[in-house]
Amino acid sequence: MTDGDIERLIAGIELPLNLEMAATDEMLGIALRHCPHAACIVPERRQERTTEGGLDVAGGRDRLAGFVDALAARGIRVSLFIEPEARQIEAAAAIGAPVVELHTGAYCGSGAADAPAQLARLEAAAADAAALGLECHAGHGIAFDTVGPIARIATLAELNIGHFLIGEAIFDGLDRAIRRMRELMDAARRGERASAPA
Repeated sequence: MTDGDIERLIAGIELPLNLEMAATDEMLGIALRHCPHAACIVPERRQERTTEGGLDVAGGRDRLAGFVDALAARGIRVSLFIEPEARQIEAAAAIGAPVVELHTGAYCGSGAADAPAQLARLEAAAADAAALGLECHAGHGIAFDTVGPIARIATLAELNIGHFLIGEAIFDGLDRAIRRMRELMDAARRGERASAPA
């Protein structure tokens, strides 16, 4: 994504723009220049194409606090993409991030034997975040067959699902993929168990 892409998105859409960014001076400059509605700070190294784990807020508090402060001072809502661990949630709250996004990759990639334990981690982390007054989101690896149990976690305010939906759009179109995902999320929130498409 280029600066021009960001400018076109801000000018062309009425929905809030959430910029996913690494904790680098270059990315901070881009965010401060464009002032999106929100910015989610994620772990990112030069060779990465996507995040594969959560940000270590507990180990990088001093460094990350400056990013949170600078973004918040410009009215940008900050979230931190973290593992579902109490120490990471506590560190996020301590540096003033109003939102955390729980990394759901371990649950979404788990087998039947490990899924209940991974889901329990997400549930506990979402409860910890709520107890500290943080808004809690979740994302990474969520698909039709994994969204239901995650969406049933009442303290989650938002699910971030992008890559899967774009992949599904190749086969069924983006509108249909989004509508199906939304149906599954809504059914889960109502306590129903809608079946995922074959």
